[in-house]
Amino acid sequence: MATLKHFTSYINELLEIDKFKDYAPNGLQVEGKGKLKKIITGVSATQALIEAAIEKEADAIVVHHGWFWGGEDPCIVGMKYKRLKLLMEHDISMLGYHLPLDAHPELGNNAQLAKRLGIQIEDVMDEQGVGNFGRLAEYISLEALGERIEKSLERKPLLISAGDHAIRRIAWCTGGAQSHIDKAVEAGVDAYISGEISEHTVHIARESGVHYIAAGHHATERYGVEALGEFAAAKFGLVHEFVDIDNPA
Repeated sequence: MATLKHFTSYINELLEIDKFKDYAPNGLQVEGKGKLKKIITGVSATQALIEAAIEKEADAIVVHHGWFWGGEDPCIVGMKYKRLKLLMEHDISMLGYHLPLDAHPELGNNAQLAKRLGIQIEDVMDEQGVGNFGRLAEYISLEALGERIEKSLERKPLLISAGDHAIRRIAWCTGGAQSHIDKAVEAGVDAYISGEISEHTVHIARESGVHYIAAGHHATERYGVEALGEFAAAKFGLVHEFVDIDNPA
């Protein structure tokens, strides 16, 4: 049986959270019971995920999208109150890891997406290590890459064609990182994958000659927290279950 303190300290060090300038606190966000037997992981700390953790008698929840984001109303009212009340009533801890989980070179969202899609990682996109450059084993068409993504992520991606060129050199950053297309363009890659898309992303892709693929914020960020949960559970001898709360975004 692991202690919450030891478990939290280990993951904080593993993900090197002190290196990151982030939009929300990383690590333990809500303290529950001091001993852990079972953990639940999920993409976002929603009420549905908390209810699933209660039903499954979990001691802690580990998520990618936690709470207390910069700029949000700090008052514990409404939706925030209902979520927090559920956790505290059932003495369940909640840990959130945002950019550190995006960036980890083995367990991170971007590393796990590359593994699923058969992309060889070659470099990182920014100074915090969030996002990557790499290449496929061989040239493939935009349509073929789209089919590979749909099969792997079980979600049909949006494909923005920027010409008839095939794809081998590629950049990617999971979640809401459509603005990083500028870095992909500068690097001269064939295509860029992210989770979301903005109106102007289409024009940037077409005019720069870089194919753009919007594969879903939730869909691209399911795998990092699941991998982290499996790794940590094996380390501490815990029961782990990943709960996927469906989100089409």
